Amino acid sequence: MSEAVSLTWRQFRFERRMFWRNPSAAFFNFLLPLILLLLIAGAFGTTTNRLDTLIPGLAAMNMFATTFNALAYNITFLREQGVLKRIHGTPLPAPAYFGGLLGNALANAVVQVALVVVLGHLIWGLPWPRDWGELVLFTVLGVVTFASLGIAFAHLIPNFSSAAAYVNVVFLPVILVSGTFYSTKSLPNVLDALARVLPLKHLIDGFSGAIVTGRGVSDNLTAIAVLCVWAAIGIFCAVRWFRWEQP
Repeated sequence: MSEAVSLTWRQFRFERRMFWRNPSAAFFNFLLPLILLLLIAGAFGTTTNRLDTLIPGLAAMNMFATTFNALAYNITFLREQGVLKRIHGTPLPAPAYFGGLLGNALANAVVQVALVVVLGHLIWGLPWPRDWGELVLFTVLGVVTFASLGIAFAHLIPNFSSAAAYVNVVFLPVILVSGTFYSTKSLPNVLDALARVLPLKHLIDGFSGAIVTGRGVSDNLTAIAVLCVWAAIGIFCAVRWFRWEQP
């Protein structure tokens, strides 16, 4: 057990070093979401009701991009370049490799959520999160859900050249229908029902309870259940159909 933990930790540290050696990755993961927050808040106003919707929505969207999008891109690229095949041929256990990937995604997600929360407090005077424990719970659950779905979705992408098209055909409709920038109460019934099936809407609800409304975990059991179901689907598909090399 200690050896597995040590290997996972070493892989995590390697993933962090590789992340920071890629300036564009750091920009799109950290600076771009903050720029979006400032632009959207400036365009649509900074009333309390608007910010109460925007802060949880952007925090969840950033996590979605950091986990689902990033892993779908990276896994596709590494598979096409033969890196995954070489990793598979080393003594590094698969759980340690994927543990390092998930740890890196979790670290990025924690920083992103913290940046959005701190910015909302310092610039617009929003209160600090009302339930830190709930915020941590939904952060971890969101990372596991969207990271596993991102790895699973990479199975469907035939090559890296088409990765952007495949990822955006999922990412853009999901953030638009899930209430990232507005309340889903204003959606038509069909779209509202679709949003309630998707995991992002429930991550937003969990963040909203932790950061804004103070609704505790007991009031968000449905959101937790839906995220757990999607996490189980993602983990099953990622394990069942994962390929170490290009078909």
